[in-house]
Amino acid sequence: MSEFNAYANDDEVLNIAGDALTVSNGTTCVTVSGKLEITKDKRGLAAALALKQALDSIVAQLQRHRDLPELANTEPPTATGSVDNPFN
Repeated sequence: MSEFNAYANDDEVLNIAGDALTVSNGTTCVTVSGKLEITKDKRGLAAALALKQALDSIVAQLQRHRDLPELANTEPPTATGSVDNPFN
């Protein structure tokens, strides 16, 4: 498995335990979704280590930036005009 580099791009996706948990990379936001059961066995250990590596990467990137805003602007850009509906 390749190393997850948080905030490095907008297209990297890390699947943990098949696709039970998905970590989707972005340059401004990393999204974690799904449900992961970490069982007390080798498979559970592998899943936990993959999740830890992803979270460690996220934390390291956030700590690296001393000028983090209190709240990131995650709103989509405001529409600048209108487009005629081609189905009318």
